[in-house]
Amino acid sequence: MNPVTKPVMASAVGLLVAVMGAIPALADTLETVRERGRLVCGVNTGLAGFSYTDSKGEWAGFDVDICRAVAAATLGDGDAVEFVPLTGKTRFTALSSGEIDILSRNTTWTYSRDTELAADFTGTTYYDGQGFLIRKAVGIESAKDLDGATVCIQTGTTTELNLSEFFLSNGMSYEPVPIESPAEAQQQYLAQSCDVYTADTSALAAARSSFADPTAHMILPEVISKEPLGPLVRHGDDRWADIVGWTVRALVAAEELGLTSENVDEQAAASKVPEVGRLLGTDGDLGAMNGLSAGWARDAIAAVGNYGEMFSRNLGTDSPIGLERGLNALWTNGGLQYAPPFR
Repeated sequence: MNPVTKPVMASAVGLLVAVMGAIPALADTLETVRERGRLVCGVNTGLAGFSYTDSKGEWAGFDVDICRAVAAATLGDGDAVEFVPLTGKTRFTALSSGEIDILSRNTTWTYSRDTELAADFTGTTYYDGQGFLIRKAVGIESAKDLDGATVCIQTGTTTELNLSEFFLSNGMSYEPVPIESPAEAQQQYLAQSCDVYTADTSALAAARSSFADPTAHMILPEVISKEPLGPLVRHGDDRWADIVGWTVRALVAAEELGLTSENVDEQAAASKVPEVGRLLGTDGDLGAMNGLSAGWARDAIAAVGNYGEMFSRNLGTDSPIGLERGLNALWTNGGLQYAPPFR
């Protein structure tokens, strides 16, 4: 870690822990959401494919769909969501203070965040890793040739720490160009304020897709970290953590079982597959165990589709981002996405 950022980050974590200690536990988030009539979800300030506002001013993206699925599961309405855009620095305070019910904002699951920040990660919705985006004209084809480079780096993130460790372990130096948001990073990078931009590879692909000439830029082959991304909630409300986590798992299971936003109602009426019946609430009532309706998973699938539909629509090879499924394929297809049994 470079000597400038370490005390700054330590101070930020210390402040957040102090804030959390002063805030009483928010006991029953499900009841709060129902009384309010809408879910309040923290998202990125703007990241193509994950959370952004479209041409109609509506929030869209992979992380946004997670919020809509939880709203459908808890309120029966995928549109009953208030989105709160948050930066890397403000996201955890917003969650711990109760400003938001869920943080669904490309956030890496780490030990310290899970413990010291008193947050519960509810699952991994996207397996990512940190990479480097560079202009092809620079003529560098490996991250190990970046000695002395200027690097655009978003502060208050795990990428900041990974960057320092990568350069230290390879005996190289760099000059950080701190930025606050993906939008600022793209502006600084395109203005050539930095030689290279580092972030999760999915974020780099999203940024490149928005450039006037994406073919003039390349993502270097090295992936320097593990970045399991997923939604998180506050400690102290196990039922709410279960609801968010099992809603995500229901979307993964739906892909395994061939349930889509188009056929879920038909399958609920006609399928003879036992797990389909349990998931969709036509065989037993798993929803009651979590304080939800029998059709909670059916509502979530109808609202956003299964995991594969979400990926394809927002991030996949048919989208402007153009990402392969890779580790995010179902376990049956060689990936890591796996839902425990619904029984």
